[in-house]
Amino acid sequence: PPRAAAANDKPPNFVIIFTDDMGWGDIGYFGHPTIRTPNLDRMIVEGQKWTSFYMAASVCTPSRAALMTGRYPIRSGMCSDQRRVLFPDSNGGLPQSELTIAGALKPADYATACIGKWHLGHLPEFLPTRHGFDYYYGIPYSNDMDLEPPEGMTRREAVLQPESEYFHVPLMRNEEIIEQPADQTTITKRFTEEAVEFIHEHQDQPFFVYLAHSMPHVPLFRSEEFVDVSRAGLYGDVIEELDWSVGRIMDTLRELDLAENTLVLFTSDNGPWNLLRDYMLHAGLPGPLRGGKGTTFEAGVRVPTVFWWPGTIEPGVVMDMGASLDMLPTFASLANVALPDDRTYDGYDLSSVLLDQASSPRDSLIYYRGEQVYAARQGPYKAHFITEGSYGSGPERTEHDPPKLFNLDVDPPERANIAEDHPDIIAGIEEMVQRHKDSVEPVENQLTK
Repeated sequence: PPRAAAANDKPPNFVIIFTDDMGWGDIGYFGHPTIRTPNLDRMIVEGQKWTSFYMAASVCTPSRAALMTGRYPIRSGMCSDQRRVLFPDSNGGLPQSELTIAGALKPADYATACIGKWHLGHLPEFLPTRHGFDYYYGIPYSNDMDLEPPEGMTRREAVLQPESEYFHVPLMRNEEIIEQPADQTTITKRFTEEAVEFIHEHQDQPFFVYLAHSMPHVPLFRSEEFVDVSRAGLYGDVIEELDWSVGRIMDTLRELDLAENTLVLFTSDNGPWNLLRDYMLHAGLPGPLRGGKGTTFEAGVRVPTVFWWPGTIEPGVVMDMGASLDMLPTFASLANVALPDDRTYDGYDLSSVLLDQASSPRDSLIYYRGEQVYAARQGPYKAHFITEGSYGSGPERTEHDPPKLFNLDVDPPERANIAEDHPDIIAGIEEMVQRHKDSVEPVENQLTK
């Protein structure tokens, strides 16, 4: 068991603060010049900043499935070439056979809450309450769905000049709809206060809070106190309110004397909308990375990430690879719970990196787009088998033979194709991908149901 747990025999608490479509470059200490994020900056100074942390998909549903299960979404049927995410008319969701982080922690008597955006199935059998969470308060899918704009208004106009009532997204408590359409102007604040209240109520037992904000996914909303506070416009206002939210959670943990027994992870479900398309100033920044949401370029899946656990995690910067897939095995290890051995996991236990500054056990990643492998990384090298833009921004879908190859250590923006110099490295990556593909067993697709 980790040092903290060994010291007081109480398993650590876990908080995941998960944003939606936030860019690698949207935080002050990740390089944004005009968005103020004092609470995240403080979290970075006091914690571990990870510069090569990945989601397992570049859009909402498969990304969240991977985080919750420690498995590539292809294994649970939670990715599709036809429909990239779940919609309000979808009949599928995360299968009951899948084990979530919450489900894994339940045998150790954790109190578990999912607050915010779920997007792993809105029908009763797929809700958080059926997947190990004691409590759910949030929206079941993306905040731009169920759009019913005024007559004559286009989708684009509704998103760029949004009113809450255009989007008939339900707000749920446990399995009941309590508000529809959800008032999105106060949603970041309300998600935060629900999380704070849950922490207060369960401070005497170990808890896991999954706080999955629906912002900064378009349409963008912020509460009255955050109107025009940022030099970076509406998008900046939204990020600065999210930063306030982070501060509220940290302050609560400190006030209740829980900070030194709580691991907090801050990250995003995928990268930002590509600035070249319609949403322009309503999107985040990818920093030095190429591409954006929906693509398998780095900005699609490499996300701003911070781990914070005062007194246990040494402050610093980790450049080794980590992934959302690693959270289930890492949390299980830290909580000293055993995972069932009846399934294939794609995650690694990162606790030695967090606790002892060891090298990361992760040295590879498969980049899926829908059900297809578009790229793969091994060590610093990334091979692109297929490249494609997303949501109306180029490039066109192109298959590469030989694959394009980039050294991400020296070339994070993926500019210099070095394939012809390294056929041996490409061969090694192709072997690794083939081993992965051989391990995937067909399951029912949940997104096309």
